Amino acid sequence: MGTEQQIAHFLRELTDVGPHADPERRAASAKGLGRIGRPEHAGALAEAAGDPVPAVRAAAALGLGRLGVPAAGGPVLPGLMRDTDPWVRRRASVAAIRLELTGRTVTEAFAGLLDDPDHHLRINALVGLYALGVTGDVAASARLLGDPQGAVWGRARMLLYRFRDDPVVRAEVIRTAREGEGAARARALEMLPKHCTKRLLDSLLTGLRAPSSEVRYAVARRLLDLARPPVRDALVETLRTERDPRVAGLLLSGLGWRGERRVTDLAVRWLEDPGAGRWAAAALGHIGTRTAGEHLRRALADEAMPGATRAAAAVAVGRAGRWDAVWLLLPLLDHPEAEIRAGAVDGLGEVVHDGLRFWERRPVADALTAHLASGRDATWRTCNALAGLDEALPALRRLTDEASSDEIRAAALWLLDADEPD
Repeated sequence: MGTEQQIAHFLRELTDVGPHADPERRAASAKGLGRIGRPEHAGALAEAAGDPVPAVRAAAALGLGRLGVPAAGGPVLPGLMRDTDPWVRRRASVAAIRLELTGRTVTEAFAGLLDDPDHHLRINALVGLYALGVTGDVAASARLLGDPQGAVWGRARMLLYRFRDDPVVRAEVIRTAREGEGAARARALEMLPKHCTKRLLDSLLTGLRAPSSEVRYAVARRLLDLARPPVRDALVETLRTERDPRVAGLLLSGLGWRGERRVTDLAVRWLEDPGAGRWAAAALGHIGTRTAGEHLRRALADEAMPGATRAAAAVAVGRAGRWDAVWLLLPLLDHPEAEIRAGAVDGLGEVVHDGLRFWERRPVADALTAHLASGRDATWRTCNALAGLDEALPALRRLTDEASSDEIRAAALWLLDADEPD
């Protein structure tokens, strides 16, 4: 059967709506006409858009999109985008995007899909509005920042960001950052520039007690940039009652980096947590008091601690550079857990960078070059720790001839080249 015979067949089937007609054949004809038909056949598909069977209406929308005649699709597709059947709405919205339809009715139809229960249609609505270059329903788009589907909230954020200079959009994003719920409020806060923090201060302080951990996290990130004593007090108090490891880790990291000694006991409380333990150890290292150092040493020696905590404690002990740091870290180079060995290497690297005592240089050089030669862990990490340690040069020269792999040989050559003067 030639193309003309196929088109004639599709047209006959498409208009057969008698009591014994098969709707599946009408649907297949609509799809086929969209695939091989010509622009003059778009009228038949537009008529099929009023078929009582949803599958036929969906096929008609698909065919109109494929045929590429905006003049035929424009009058019917916005109506199909409000259809009671989700598959019809989906096909119609895709066809409207494909035909690049414009106008008030199309914009309203896309805006109406922003609250559709089908997440594919919410995506299509946002894509359509972005293509049209219009904001649509700004409040609905802002609500979609809290959508559970990443493909939805990501496109909502992209649409709102595109129109960030629009006063209506800016006001709605700020309102959502102040009063929104859950993820929508958190993502609205992430969208706002830093200079908005002072303007939002009252709502941010209230947000530290929000039931959503996502909101508390976003609020804490904002407030950690402010050096005001009342804000610092509020963050410390929040850490006292915080139960979410992610939020606690952020607070420990930010407050610890600023040397806030009031979080010492709070950091100790989180050392055993698999998620926040490493931030607690890092905080104790930044606080740098004798008490904090004692807690780090205990964590480093405690086999029951999570590996991430002990690794972070090793780095903090090395950075502190006290008299026993090297002797605490060297045995950990042979620990069975790779994460703890990596922490020990990084900790020794901190000591090397800050300056070893002369009686520490040879043991550290021997241990690190042996670790490099073993090929047990990432060579780049051990290279970083060895950089600038002259006592390691003889062993590195031997490695260029005796290394068990090309990677180790290349690492040794790199360290030797870095030691050579320009």
